[in-house]
Amino acid sequence: MNILYFDCGAGISGDMTVAALLDLGVPLEHLSQELRKLALPDGSYELAATRTERHHIPAQSFTVSVHDHHTHRHYGGIDAMIERSTLSPAVKECSRRVFRRLAEAEAKVHGVPVEEVHFHEVGAIDSIVDIVATALCLDYLAVDKIYAAPLPLGSGFVMTAHGRLPVPAPATAELLKGLAVHTLCGSGERVTPTGAAIVAALASTTGHRPPITLRKIGSGAGSADFSDCPNILRAFLGNEEVAEETADEVMVVETNIDDTTPEQLGYVMERLFEEGARDVFFTPIQMKKNRPATQLSFICLKQELESLTGVVLTETSAIGVRYYPAGRIKLERKSVVEETEFGAVRFKEVKEQGRFLRRSPEFDDCRRIARERKIPLREVMERLGACRT
Repeated sequence: MNILYFDCGAGISGDMTVAALLDLGVPLEHLSQELRKLALPDGSYELAATRTERHHIPAQSFTVSVHDHHTHRHYGGIDAMIERSTLSPAVKECSRRVFRRLAEAEAKVHGVPVEEVHFHEVGAIDSIVDIVATALCLDYLAVDKIYAAPLPLGSGFVMTAHGRLPVPAPATAELLKGLAVHTLCGSGERVTPTGAAIVAALASTTGHRPPITLRKIGSGAGSADFSDCPNILRAFLGNEEVAEETADEVMVVETNIDDTTPEQLGYVMERLFEEGARDVFFTPIQMKKNRPATQLSFICLKQELESLTGVVLTETSAIGVRYYPAGRIKLERKSVVEETEFGAVRFKEVKEQGRFLRRSPEFDDCRRIARERKIPLREVMERLGACRT
C-alpha cells in the first residue's frame, strides 16, 4: 500500500501541494498534457515549475499564471466541467471530492446554496488547476492513503477578493473543523482554503505519522517567506507492509434483481468497491415466470454490512437482501513498490507460511503506463513480468 504523509509544519496550499508531488517525480509535462482534458480556454493559464530555496533549504515551486481575467465561475459549472472531461474516473472523483468540500465551506460562510458558490475569476482557474493537478499527481504516484500533520492556524489578516479577512480566513476555518491544528507558528496565512480542502477531503487522519518504509521525500515551496520557519510542505512517500491474517470470517450478501439497468448495476459495483467491499460480482439467474435476472453478490466484513447494504437498497430496485457468514482462508499477501524501467510500480506478492509463491504487477499501474507510453498493455505486463525474481 502506497502511503503519503504531508508534513505541514509551515502550512499547506494548493501550489505547495502540487510542487511537493512534482518533487516526488511527477513530470510537469504529464500534468500539462492531462490538464488539457479539462477544456479550459486556450491560453487562459500557464504552468511553471522551478527550483528555489526557503531558509537555504532547496524545494520545488509551482506557479499558475492566469491570463483569463474575465470569466466568472460557479461551483456547479466547475463540477460539470470536471465530470464532462476525459480525465480518468479516479482523477475526476478525487478532484470533485476536494472541490465539493471547498464549495460547501464557502456556501456556509456566505449563506448561499452550494451550486451557486462563486469563485473569483483568477482564483477559479488557479484553484481548478491546483486541485485537478493534485489529483493527477496522486494518481500518477499510485497513492493509496494520505495522512497529514497538524495544521498551523496562523494569525493576522489576509487580503482576498472579499476584502481584508482574519487568518485563518472564514472558509479555511470552516474546513479545519475536525482536523488537528496548532498555534506553534508566527503570523501570516499558513493554510489556504485550497490546502485545507485537500487535507479535509483526502487525508484519512491528521496528527498521526504512520509507520512506513520511506522511499521518497518531496519538498514544495510556498510563495511567502516566513521568518520563523522555512515555508515548505514536505511529502513523505513510502509503502506500508501489513501482514494479513490467513483465515478470517466475512459476510456474503446477495439479492436478486430483475428491473435495474446494466448501467445502474455497473455504478452499484463501483459504489460498493469504493465503500470497502472485498469483492462484488453478478450471476445471471432465472426468476419466477422465467424472467431473466441478475443476482448481485458482495463480500464484506461484518462491521461493513449495514453501510454496504444501504448502498444496494438505495441504488437498486431491491427491497431486501440476504446475508450469511462464511469462513475464508487466504494466502499471505502484501503490496511492494519497486523501481522498474517504467518508474515506480506496485507488485502484489503472495506467500504461503513465509514461502514465496509468486508476484505480479498491479493492473492499474500497468494500464496507466500503457496509456502514458502509448504501448500495448500486454507488452507492459510482459516486460514487468520479466522483472520478477
